[in-house]
Amino acid sequence: MNLNLKDKVIIVTGGAKGIGEGIVNVLAQEGAIPVIIGRNEADNNKTLNEIGGKGFQVLAELSKPEECKKAIEEVMRQFGRIDGLVNNAGVNDGVGLENGNYEAFISSLHKNLVHYYLMAHYALPALKASKGSIVNIGSKTAETGQGGTSAYAASNGGRNALTREWAVELLPFGIRVNALIVAECYTPLYDKWIKTLPNPEETLSKINSKIPFGNRMTTADEIANMVAFLLSDKSSHTTGQLIHVDGGYVHLDRSLI
Repeated sequence: MNLNLKDKVIIVTGGAKGIGEGIVNVLAQEGAIPVIIGRNEADNNKTLNEIGGKGFQVLAELSKPEECKKAIEEVMRQFGRIDGLVNNAGVNDGVGLENGNYEAFISSLHKNLVHYYLMAHYALPALKASKGSIVNIGSKTAETGQGGTSAYAASNGGRNALTREWAVELLPFGIRVNALIVAECYTPLYDKWIKTLPNPEETLSKINSKIPFGNRMTTADEIANMVAFLLSDKSSHTTGQLIHVDGGYVHLDRSLI
């Protein structure tokens, strides 16, 4: 299917690795111009090289509010337009209720939620001009809980709420806003985490067994394909939705497996 994304300038925060990298790859395949915004220039450029260089990268530490503004300004200087924004950057940093503190909690909100707001805020004039689209990447933790990760769960609850709120606020401007909710997706960061556990292979097998559809994790490509669809005019009447690409993990009855 031609998603009509050719030459569309689409920002992907955290687009150099994991799910973000998968989104960048699919956007490039669709002929879009992905703009990676991330804190490691070497990683940003590596991903750009892998897609043949058709794209752009901006070095920014998005947990610093002033760098969010600078990143949008740099994209506008380069292209003069923004057709889509994918808020994706973040990390499940394990700031829990018992083992956390005020400073760590607030720091995690900046890493995982505040820049979602700031990137959309600063990109909004350009998105109004293009009638662009926003996709927020979220996590099941907001709905299922996980234990030991209060700040990340709170951030994802905020991402869900902002998705619905922005969909309402931006209706008059023809800007659609949706969220894609991830459950279990095997990324380099996930691989790093699972290897810290006592029996990583056994644990991974148990996790896979609890995913209803196919007893396997969602791939980054499967997530990316849905993101590209939500950014495109093929989803022209879809807004305010929290879409789960998770093999039924969150909603299907566990008795099925």
